Amino acid sequence: MFGVNLPKIAASIGLAVCVSGCAVGPDFKPVAPPDTTTYSKEPLPSHTASANIAGGRSQRFVRDLDIPAEWWTLFRSRKLNALIERSLKSNPTLEAALGALRQAQENVHAQEGKFFPLVQGNFNPTRQQVPNTLTSPLSSGASIFDIVTTQVIVSYTFDVWGQNRRAVESLRAQADSQRFLLEAARLTLTSNVALAAIQEASLREQIAATRELISVTTKILTTLRRQLSAGYANRIDVAVQEAQLAQTEATLPPLQKQLALQRDLLAALAGRYPSEEPPEKFMLSAFQLPRDLPVSLPSKLVEQRPDVRSSEDLMHAASAQIGVAVANMLPNFTVNGNAGYTAPALANLANYLSPANEFFFLAGNATQTVLDGFTLLHQKRAAEAAFDQAAAQYRVTVISSLQNVADTLRALQGDANSLKAAAEFERAAKISFDLVRQQFETGYANVILLLNAQQTYLQARIAVIQARANRLADTVALFQALGGGWWNREEVLAGVKSEN
Repeated sequence: MFGVNLPKIAASIGLAVCVSGCAVGPDFKPVAPPDTTTYSKEPLPSHTASANIAGGRSQRFVRDLDIPAEWWTLFRSRKLNALIERSLKSNPTLEAALGALRQAQENVHAQEGKFFPLVQGNFNPTRQQVPNTLTSPLSSGASIFDIVTTQVIVSYTFDVWGQNRRAVESLRAQADSQRFLLEAARLTLTSNVALAAIQEASLREQIAATRELISVTTKILTTLRRQLSAGYANRIDVAVQEAQLAQTEATLPPLQKQLALQRDLLAALAGRYPSEEPPEKFMLSAFQLPRDLPVSLPSKLVEQRPDVRSSEDLMHAASAQIGVAVANMLPNFTVNGNAGYTAPALANLANYLSPANEFFFLAGNATQTVLDGFTLLHQKRAAEAAFDQAAAQYRVTVISSLQNVADTLRALQGDANSLKAAAEFERAAKISFDLVRQQFETGYANVILLLNAQQTYLQARIAVIQARANRLADTVALFQALGGGWWNREEVLAGVKSEN
């Protein structure tokens, strides 16, 4: 409809695209990986200690062993697999992170729209009255008349200095950062579910051990009371044993309380209300300790950790914002144009679409800020400071990630040693308790010696249970510290292939 004038506007836009060839500001370069190859000053041993007890097998440290996407399946627990699968589908925190990613991606596409001209259609009917003292603009001389205008308005800003390209670059980096935050949220969720399940199993076994000791202590008290009736024991011995039984029973409610809270946590992680607790119940015997533990090099760790990748992308976004600030200080070039038809009546509008009713407007504009109270200069300095802040935060994240892995590796070695010592302690305490109880029943041991043996044995049982749980929990922590294998997930691999 506007074939006469629109080519002129299109030609101007084409010229704008041709002259838009550079982007001011620094070009972001990926940060070099850490120049260290170890996580500690001393060399990492090839394996942990072992103990002749359930959950006491030795674990081997294997360098550059890849991590499966569903790393939690290495614990060989069907109940854990089922609970994590449901949690990934229903956890609202994960859904919120996914929504934030979609928002960030749409912001990128919205900014990319500024690479194209803005085209708007306009229809403007008006009715006017010209004072009798003035001449009517119409050939008919009418002082009251209608004007109907249809037009297309086109505007375009030349991206000469790459301001929009830097803005898109910044938003794309923010979207990439949000994608890694989604991976971090997924990793945190799966790790928290696994840790909560292990903690529940530990509490259940501590409760079972406490109840077993309560049963033994009750039997001893029954024996004492029988001896008291027969005149072979005194009331003090009975009172001491009653106090011991009450003390042991007092340790049970706190454990039951912790178990109830743990069940509430598992329900929440699965996206359910506390009244809808999951059907799975966990015991330590249901978990198998993974034999081979991955140990990624620090240079590879920064590629695997979602929080490190997210932090690097935020630094990239801040770098691009420096280019935006620099471009704002340079001349801004725009072109505006509109073309259309105007006629004195709406009826039979097609009759008025003729060269006689045609109009167009085309204008270019170049604007350079001359005086703004140094606003743009300070905005540029603020962008540079924001980049320095992002770079420092990236270094903090890298250092923390290496510390996280180092602490977990040390914890795994310590856990194995603790379990070995706890197993020996429990074995000795059990022998001592059985011997003292036999001597007590035959009258060769007093009640004080029996009480000490009881307390020692309970402490030993609880120590073994906690040490077994710690080994499992710190193994989960290692998989989390190393990034959790997100790069091996099918949808991630599909995304990489489509990009290539």
